[in-house]
This record gives sequence, C-alpha cells and structure tokens, in this order.
Amino acid sequence: MTAAAPALTSELITIPAQRGPVDEIDTLDSASPARRAGAVYAVLNAVVATLILLAAAPVLLVVALAVKLDGGPVFFRQTRVGEDGREFSMIKFRSMVVDAESKLVALIAQNEGAGPLFKMQRDPRITRVGQFLRKFSLDELPQLFNVVGGTMALVGPRPALPREVALYCPLALRRLAAKPGLTGLWQVSGRSNLSWDESIRLDATYVNTWSPVLDLKILVRTVGAVLRGGGAY
Repeated sequence: MTAAAPALTSELITIPAQRGPVDEIDTLDSASPARRAGAVYAVLNAVVATLILLAAAPVLLVVALAVKLDGGPVFFRQTRVGEDGREFSMIKFRSMVVDAESKLVALIAQNEGAGPLFKMQRDPRITRVGQFLRKFSLDELPQLFNVVGGTMALVGPRPALPREVALYCPLALRRLAAKPGLTGLWQVSGRSNLSWDESIRLDATYVNTWSPVLDLKILVRTVGAVLRGGGAY
C-alpha cells in the first residue's frame, strides 16, 4: 500500500493530504481556469504590468548597468512552455555565466532537487551580481514584458522548460491549463525550499481553484516574500 502524502499548507490555501505520489493523484477535469476566455482580465494584466515597468524604470536601468559591468549580455532569453503547451521566449536579467547551459551537464550529478527540475543551492554558474538579483527576484522583472505581450500573467504556475514538460506526470500537466506567472502560489509558499511534489501540488491547486481574489492575495504576499528573500537561489 502506498503511504499517504502529508497535507501541504500555504498561508493562502490548505491542500488536503493525497493518497500517493503526484503521478497517482486524481486530477479534476481538464477545463482551463475561468480567465482562459477572460480578455478583460488579460488586458488588466497587461495594463498593470506596463504601469509597474514605468514605475520601476530606474531600477531596471541600474540592474541592467550592473549586469553589463559584470560582463556579458544584459538579458537572458530562454524557451519556456506556456498555456496549452505553447512555447514562448521568456526574458530575464542574466544572472548566470554566459555558457551556463553548456556547464549544466557537468553539474547534473549534484542536482539537489527531485523530479525533472534542476536545483542547486550553491550553483557555481551564478555570477556575483546574479546572486543579489536572485535573492530579491530582480532578475525576473523583465518578465513583465512577457505579461504585456500576453505570453505570461502576473500570477500563475511556474513557466516550465520543454525538457521538464516532457517528463510531466498527469498532475503536473495541469500547470499548462493557465498562463505561467511572474509569481504564483508556490513562489509565496517557500519557493526553491519546496520539494518538486509540493510545487506541483500548489500549482495544480492554483489552477483548479483560480479566482481574481486568489491572484490578489498572492500578489500581496509576493511583496513580503521578495523582501525576505527566503528560498531564492
């Protein structure tokens, strides 16, 4: 008999204990969240993201200069998988060395995470500037341009890499029923300190219980999570 997984509790929502590993958990119907057809909500996301970009322009300029002086390009673009499995180019401030992807193979054996997600608390590929940017999530600010462009939302599941999606269990595929977010339920519930199973369960619960009120609560909690810098690496 498979041991039951413990209940997972976020400060925003409690997920009941499951009967087994994530690939054995029953999922709800495959209907996307209500916002899937919500053009008004998508426009609201874009407007808010634009206002944040304008307000944060001085910060963006300072960060861009710091990354440039550290050597190499300012921005890092990477293919991610979004809503309904559509791939898009996600933009971030570069926080790793230029040849980070080629060095990943040599570090796989040191992976501290479970599942398809690579996680390493002291990743040698992260630059000095990148360590500071990641601690306060400043490297993710350019993703606001993705929100304006409609490929991401302010709040949503974690934007996954294609190689991760190829290994997804049925529950993890629920992530693809919504636009990936700049922040999300798992980000304000522990970030990288969470296990793979915990992050999947939080994202799936977000998708299945989505509401504008939940998004607002997550956005408010994001401010505190960023300032504390906990679980960011």
